[in-house]
Amino acid sequence: MKKPFALVIIGCLMIIGLFAGCSSKPSDEEMQQLNDLKAEITSLEQGIAARESEKNNLLKSIADKDAQLTQCAKDKEALQQQLQNLK
Repeated sequence: MKKPFALVIIGCLMIIGLFAGCSSKPSDEEMQQLNDLKAEITSLEQGIAARESEKNNLLKSIADKDAQLTQCAKDKEALQQQLQNLK
């Protein structure tokens, strides 16, 4: 009977110790770390936006080159037809 009661008392004391050790507001060092992390997140988000923009520009460039390639193939085919008609 004494063992469970002693365990309950020890558990309560540990919980009280945990709450007593916790402060209600962050320290200056913790705030600095938080601010550094926020700045890093902002920087990374800007980097992502820049890479997305670059990706979109490259995709547009690829689409333009594909359109030019298709037009060149059509022009080549038309010229070959004209050469066949001249023979």
